[in-house]
Amino acid sequence: MRYGLCNLGIVGIRNSPSDKSELVSQILYGECFKLLEQKDKWSRIKLYYDNYEGWIDNKQFKLIDKNTYTKLTSQNSIFSAELISFIYHNNHPISIVLGSNLNPINFLKHKYNGEKIIIKKTTSKQILKTAMLYINAPYLWGGKTPFGIDCSGYSQMVYMLNGIRLNRDASQQAKQGKIVQLNINSKAGDLAFFQNESGNIIHVGIIMENNFIIHSHGKVRIDTLDINGIFNSDIKKYSHKLKFVKNYF
Repeated sequence: MRYGLCNLGIVGIRNSPSDKSELVSQILYGECFKLLEQKDKWSRIKLYYDNYEGWIDNKQFKLIDKNTYTKLTSQNSIFSAELISFIYHNNHPISIVLGSNLNPINFLKHKYNGEKIIIKKTTSKQILKTAMLYINAPYLWGGKTPFGIDCSGYSQMVYMLNGIRLNRDASQQAKQGKIVQLNINSKAGDLAFFQNESGNIIHVGIIMENNFIIHSHGKVRIDTLDINGIFNSDIKKYSHKLKFVKNYF
């Protein structure tokens, strides 16, 4: 088994080994992964954090040994707290985004002087505070950053920055946590899941106070939520049908 570390700001994970292939997720600076398969130009990887698999360009990561992988992944994570900040390597900047993992800085001989997030016990208030950091971020299928993020990437990142580990896709996140009733025993910070006509999970958002929800749909936006689903004030109709609500903390 071989191991890798993301030493760039953002690296795309693709569905197949091609630049033209669908973007299915992203790796942020500092994330570790296993290499499952290698070709001349591409590697199929499995992320440590959520076991997500996909293909990345061989020029966009650093090989590490098993001991380094084990050491980096066994530490409590410290994350960058600013929408965008800079790591310095030989006095040259590397731009990183909110939620980048700062644990490998010493190993990579990089320097960082920005704000940090050190995980503590989370609360509804803290989750909503984190959620608002991404407001107006444009929707991007496979995205996980303030410059482009999809619905499940959004919920995963907000929860990660509050010490709660979620899987990558909405359908996977829906299998975690415990079901609660909207407006009965749900609370701000819980996740609401939405279904298509076949009953499949297709969307997720973060419940706010006073019957609002924040979610990535076109952009990270705030809409109203009731037992029927999300009511979009721009189009004056429901955009998503509620399936259920889950609590994770």
